[in-house]
Parts: sequence; structure tokens; C-alpha cells
Amino acid sequence: MTQFPVAARVGKLARSGLFKLLSEGRGERVVDLALGVPGAPATPPRLIETACAALREGRNQYEVPDGNLELRRHIAAALATPADPITELTVTVGASEALSAAVLATVDPGDEVIVFEPLYENFLSAIALAGGIPRPVRVHAPDWRYDPAALRASFGPRTRAVVLCTPNNPTGHMLTPPEFAEIAELCERWNAVVISDEIYAGHVYEGRQHVSTADVPVLRERGIVIGSLSKSHAVSGWRIGYLRACPALTSAVRRVHEAVCGGAATPLQEAAARAAAEEPDFLAPRSDLHVQRDLATRIFSAAGFHCFPPDGGCYVMADIRPIADEDSESLAYRLVREAGVMVAPGTFFYTDSAAGARLIRIAFNRRTETLDEAGGRLAAYRPPAHTRSSR
Repeated sequence: MTQFPVAARVGKLARSGLFKLLSEGRGERVVDLALGVPGAPATPPRLIETACAALREGRNQYEVPDGNLELRRHIAAALATPADPITELTVTVGASEALSAAVLATVDPGDEVIVFEPLYENFLSAIALAGGIPRPVRVHAPDWRYDPAALRASFGPRTRAVVLCTPNNPTGHMLTPPEFAEIAELCERWNAVVISDEIYAGHVYEGRQHVSTADVPVLRERGIVIGSLSKSHAVSGWRIGYLRACPALTSAVRRVHEAVCGGAATPLQEAAARAAAEEPDFLAPRSDLHVQRDLATRIFSAAGFHCFPPDGGCYVMADIRPIADEDSESLAYRLVREAGVMVAPGTFFYTDSAAGARLIRIAFNRRTETLDEAGGRLAAYRPPAHTRSSR
């Protein structure tokens, strides 16, 4: 067989275990609570109508690479801290492209990038594409806060960036002002940038208020904030994300953005811009998953899991040890095959998979009927005796 040349960086990209799990759970019989693909909230009907209208009206060619200016103006108006839509906002092909563009624009081969784990595995892939070296800082249940000493020890002369996610995927932890202040002080000392994934900012609970990296004065000039309509407006397939940064960083990121994709889909940007023009608070944060969060927590707690209710986002992390002696990946595959319920093993969210062997992630951005169905299946399920914990 011919051996074709393949770049070494490809071997460093994260291999999503979720795809293998999905193949196991393919079919209508499985209730999927593993992926973050939104079943709730519902996609706004007006957004679909405006997209169809834009397509029929001929908005089918290139948009300027920076993104639809009216959409950028509406995004700017929805932000807590003002941003210049012309020099500080860029529409991207989803949050994933924004992440890769931000890392590629700021990290050279051999540079170190601090990440908090458990983490969204695409963070590792973005770092690998840039030739960077990840420096994980572990956080722990139940509050999922980092150890200040461990964070300080992770910084050094090669540190170029810190990648954050708040509210966090998978833990749901929201960074607090004191945590931001400590991160800001370290970034100033070591001249590092912050790349902050904030796509779950619209979902916060218990009266909390989301704090953006851009809301922290010290980080405003050295922060790159990533947002998206995927989860908040249930249009993950549209790939409409955005990136906010100071003009100097925006200029650098836009060069990568243009080289990689040239711009996001014109009619879909137009649709979002029109919907935002018709409904002033269309792009404002929307906290509408309280019921689902509480329902998912009750269902899995009743099934014997120890749940850690999140501050924000659309995931619940749960400890499997009260009900099972097996690892989380074995449990996840068993639940798919025997109970028809799919969850994400915690092993998928750690650089050392063993660290997540006792955790699962449950996606609750679903219709309540879907969560109720999962609850009924779990309540009726009786696992084999050898898998049950004696604790």
C-alpha cells in the first residue's frame, strides 16, 4: 500500500470518542444526552423565515470576510461592554473556526497554551494545529475551581495564551471576578493573551450574571472572546459564530480567518441580522434552560448518580461511583445498549483519560419530553449485579 505523506500535526489532533459512541447508539431507540446539539430552545421561526427570504432574494454570493456589518452592529449592541463592530468584531464559521483562527494568530510552534481540564477536546486540536504545547491545569468537583498555586506554576517564559470556557463545557462552572483578576495578573506578568470561549453565556442559573473576559478591564486589550448562535438560537448547523478582540488582535485574527475560509455563509448572516433588527433583544442572553437543568439533575440523581448542578451552560457532570464500579466509558456503552440512553464518558474530557473514569457528562439542552423519556428508561433499567457499586 502506498504511504502518502501526512503532516505530523494530524496525529496530535484529538480523536473524538463521541463519534464511536454515536455509531453504537445509532437509531431512533436511543435517547441522546451525549452531544450538545440543541433540542432546546427551539429554533426561532422568524430566523428560518428570514433565511429563506434572503436566499430567494439572491443573497447567495460572498459577504465581506469580516462579516455582515449590520449583524456585527447588532452583536455589539447586545454586549455588556461596548465593542466597535467595524474594528473589533468578526463573524466566523462557527465558534470552532473562531477558536482555531484565534490560536493560529497568537501561538507559534513550541509556544505553551494553558487550558483548564476537564476540557472541550477541540481546544487541544486547535493548539496542535498551531504547533503549540498544551499545559493542562486540573480543576476538581464539586466547585470546579482551579488551584491558584497550580495555575501560577503553569505559567512560564513560553506561555503565549490561556484558553478559557465560561460557562464551562463540560463542568458548567462560571469564572468569578476574583478568578478573572488572578488570570489577568498572570497574563500581564507573562504577556499572554486570553482566548475565551463564551458560547454558553446565554444560559446561567440561580440569578448569576455572566462575566465576559471583555468585561475585565485588564483583559480587554489582551482578550479574544468567542461567541456563537449555535446553542443560544439552536442553529448549530448554520455555523454562525463571532470573535471579539481589540483592533490589533482582530487584524491578526482576520488574516487567518480570510486565509482559512474567506467568510461565513452570506444568507445566514443576513437572516440573523434581519431577525435582530426586527426584535431588539434577539441577540441578548437568554436563560431558558432552568427547567431542563433541574429536570436532568433530578432524573440522574434518582437513578443513583451524584450530580453537580452547573452554574451555567447546558451540561451536568455526574459521579458514577454511587451506582457502578466500572469506568465511565464502559458504563456509557452499557447504557446505550441496555437502557437506550446515551451520555458522554468523562474520559473524553481529560488529557489523561483515567482522570475522567468516574464521571459522565449529561446534555440537558433538550425538550422536557426527551428528558422524561430518558428518566423513564433509567427508572426501568436494572443493571447487571456485577456492575453495581457496593458503596
